[in-house]
Amino acid sequence: MIQVQNLKKSFGLQTLFSDAGFQVGKGERIGLVGRNGSGKSTLFKIILNMEGYDSGCVNIPKNYSIGYLSQHLHFTHATVFDEACSVLKPNEDGWIESYKVEAILSGLGFDKEMIEKKSPAMLSGGYQIRLNLAKALAEEPNLILLDEPTNYLDIVSVRWLQKFLRNWQGELMLITHDRRFMDSVCTHTLGIHRKKMRKIQGSVEKLQDSILADEEVYLRTIENDAAKREHLQKFIERFRYKASKAKAVQSKVKALERHEPLANLDKIKTLDFEFTETNFPAKRMLKVEHLSFGYDVPLIEDLSFELFKGDRLAIIGPNGKGKTTLLNLLANELKPNNGSIETHNSTVINYFGQTNVNRLDVQKTVEEEIQSSLADRTRGKARTLAGVMMFEGDNALKKIQVLSGGERSRVLLAKILGKPCNLLLLDEPTNHLDMDSVDSLIEALDEFKGAAILVSHDEEILHAFAKRLIIFDRGRASFFDGTYQDFLDRVGWISESGTIGATRRGNPDTVARQDSRHNRAEQIRQKSQATRPLQQKIQQLENEIQKNEGFITKCEQDMITAAECGDGLKIAEISKEMVAAKDRIAELYPQWEKAHSDFCSII
Repeated sequence: MIQVQNLKKSFGLQTLFSDAGFQVGKGERIGLVGRNGSGKSTLFKIILNMEGYDSGCVNIPKNYSIGYLSQHLHFTHATVFDEACSVLKPNEDGWIESYKVEAILSGLGFDKEMIEKKSPAMLSGGYQIRLNLAKALAEEPNLILLDEPTNYLDIVSVRWLQKFLRNWQGELMLITHDRRFMDSVCTHTLGIHRKKMRKIQGSVEKLQDSILADEEVYLRTIENDAAKREHLQKFIERFRYKASKAKAVQSKVKALERHEPLANLDKIKTLDFEFTETNFPAKRMLKVEHLSFGYDVPLIEDLSFELFKGDRLAIIGPNGKGKTTLLNLLANELKPNNGSIETHNSTVINYFGQTNVNRLDVQKTVEEEIQSSLADRTRGKARTLAGVMMFEGDNALKKIQVLSGGERSRVLLAKILGKPCNLLLLDEPTNHLDMDSVDSLIEALDEFKGAAILVSHDEEILHAFAKRLIIFDRGRASFFDGTYQDFLDRVGWISESGTIGATRRGNPDTVARQDSRHNRAEQIRQKSQATRPLQQKIQQLENEIQKNEGFITKCEQDMITAAECGDGLKIAEISKEMVAAKDRIAELYPQWEKAHSDFCSII
């Protein structure tokens, strides 16, 4: 059990924690929540002994291992598989359980060729982070700390990780902006709020309700306290010069001096989204017909759909399949290989893209960069938008070059808020936001009268936002007329092989117009990929069970020989070895039954 007591941590004049504490109990999976800048990542660094603290204590048991998702990219092995296996330790029988690594890598989106043949150095930055995540999971520490692990994953891998972490046997602390993911995985929620820490068993909403209730009580207490002080003050003023009341007045004065006024709660800053709209007089904003695009290999083939005023369209699928490419085509930053994109003359686009963040002028201040996007270029409006994005006062005068990735994203969002439009293109806008800011973004999108197209792996925002979908799955991009829940119920992700046959009740031509032979082959491939690690584990368990059973048979023969010789010490020794072998078999059979059950559930 980890215990944090009376923790205080400051950076200069900014205090993150003051007299804060919590504990991590056995088997607890704890979601850590708090606004950006509240100290979530700093707390992780303190637990890992990467960051000091001003006072208090952090008690970690002896020989208690802690793993974490490292952002440090340093690899020493020739292949992805060998690198991931480098963290494994032999089990009690001397085996390296490499099947676990293969299952984890597959779940995180690595295909067979990447696992077996690719060098870690040749992976993209996102996949290198995934490899670090795979190593952290495979190492199986007592406690694992995960700071925004879903930022580097696609939606299919997020769903796999969610299931994996639900079955995590040790302790877990998780930071994520995805409330749905956190509530699904975690048994407890720990909040950093007003420099204190509070932990409850249950969901994020339950914690927030508890904090809100306490603060409402505190505010009423402030009101009552103020009324009491006012009553005392009036009594003192009324009878201050009356001799008969001198003793009572003196008593009230002392009472007033002893009773310090309660401090008001500071206003907590939050992002406040409100998109600026421009009128759109027609119904259809754009029409896509037979769109095809690719580089060395095709990413999009024969895609057609229409977008109307007020539409909410989400683009979903694994990374690297063409989601951002499609946004770039719609934004006219790329030209199709074939087909057409017809945009209405009155359509005005605002595009929040991952690469657009890199186009900010690093020599400008936050204020100057926002001001450059405004039609009237007024400084006052730029300052207001900077404040909305939490760049208040002198923070608006910071150069772009000194900002973090998350802060640069907020600058780009401020530029988009200040520019009127009727069509929003948003590529993973929630990656650098906290939960409250995500809620604010969802509300702003709901109030926006124009159309919006969103790329996201965040299932919470997909459920709240999407009314229609473009799905990159089954080897192609397809239009789906329905919500994200409709897609999960009627179609489902092909990689989730256990649900492919059961959920595919929709019209195949609407979702993915591939012939049935290809679909069957793909299902077989997916099942094979999922069952191979289990088959290896079953075989290993069966081998060890047979080995122990053979040993028991030999012991029984040795026992007869020892009895014939009247060797009591030998009989006692053999008996002890037989008991150990039988106990080991008793341990192995439940493992074999679970692995066999998992295997049968897939096939």
